[in-house]
Amino acid sequence: MQAGQTAPEKTTLMVLLALSLCHLLNDTIQSLLPALYPVLQENYALTFTQIGILHFTFQVTASLLQPAVGFVTDRKPRFRLLTLGMFFSLVGLMILAGAHAYWVLLLAAACVGLGSSIFHPDASRVARVASGGRYGFAQSLFQVGGNAGTALGPLLAAYIVLPLGQPSVAWFGALALLGMIVLWHVGSWAKARHLEQAARKATASVAALPLPRGRVLYAIAILAILTFSKQVYTVSLSSFYTFYLIETFDVSIRQSQILLFLFLGAAAVGTLAGGPLTDKIGRKAVIWFSIVGALPFTLALPYVDLFWTAALSVVIGFVISSAFSAIVVFAQELVPGRVGLIAGIFFGFAFGMGGIAAAVLGAIADAHGIRTVFVICAFLPFLGLLTVLLPKESDIRS
Repeated sequence: MQAGQTAPEKTTLMVLLALSLCHLLNDTIQSLLPALYPVLQENYALTFTQIGILHFTFQVTASLLQPAVGFVTDRKPRFRLLTLGMFFSLVGLMILAGAHAYWVLLLAAACVGLGSSIFHPDASRVARVASGGRYGFAQSLFQVGGNAGTALGPLLAAYIVLPLGQPSVAWFGALALLGMIVLWHVGSWAKARHLEQAARKATASVAALPLPRGRVLYAIAILAILTFSKQVYTVSLSSFYTFYLIETFDVSIRQSQILLFLFLGAAAVGTLAGGPLTDKIGRKAVIWFSIVGALPFTLALPYVDLFWTAALSVVIGFVISSAFSAIVVFAQELVPGRVGLIAGIFFGFAFGMGGIAAAVLGAIADAHGIRTVFVICAFLPFLGLLTVLLPKESDIRS
């Protein structure tokens, strides 16, 4: 009896770990693009506005299909879709490695974004199916792979792409190939577990909303605003932090990328910590801590020296990153039976807002200086106070 219970648990954990690994591979590929911005700026004489548009192209492409992918796979799972998403990321890498003009960079960014648009909602849906009821843990374990991959990008750019040049980006195609192999096996597991039946049961319960429709939509809107505040601040650092460090403290490109890695690495640790906390103390408590808790540190960041800039970025990365898993799980509980759709909406919204923010912040940096970007964005965590308007979790589960 005990042995019979252990095997499914091990299999489920292996699926979660496989999804987290592929999230790491996917987001490592993604993160190479912003990590290379200083190099691309030098090679192609780009303005901050052009860099913002490049990031906008990636983020918006990554957001467009996500709700549609989630909607379709909720109704009928597509077991090889994840592999297809990783294939598009591979194509984007190859184009980036051989890019010779700005428009080719935009095409590469769009292909990588398309891969992410397919990967995130479906992988998040499968992670919830494999969770065994520990939704916060499963979402954070899946998410931490992405954060770790995002953190690796600057290191890989600093120690491989910088010395060897832009064509060396093609070597990272091996990561995409590995991801395609692993995701093929995940798809086989999903097919063997007859996820179509689970999806049909979830779809049948979609009408049983835990709250009146108006209150659900209101709560989803609040969660979207909270996602906006977190994502725009995170994008301000992931896209422009290296430029801020170079301009303000005269550090080298390599040093700036290492410091960016510290911020992104802290974000990965915070994501992993946020999931179990979400299951133990509740979604709202984690959102309060994550977004509002970052405010004192974001306000101080533009006014301190290099040491404290690095230290504060680590604290901010850890604190602010724990919110996303809690937000996604909260939203999924508000709309039961639409796991993939909700994941697609929130991942897509996060990517889309990040892309728009990158373009706007790039224009602000050109017009008023890079420091102004961080002065303005420092106030975004104030929006975390809107958490008070979310419904009680006991009302959702009753």
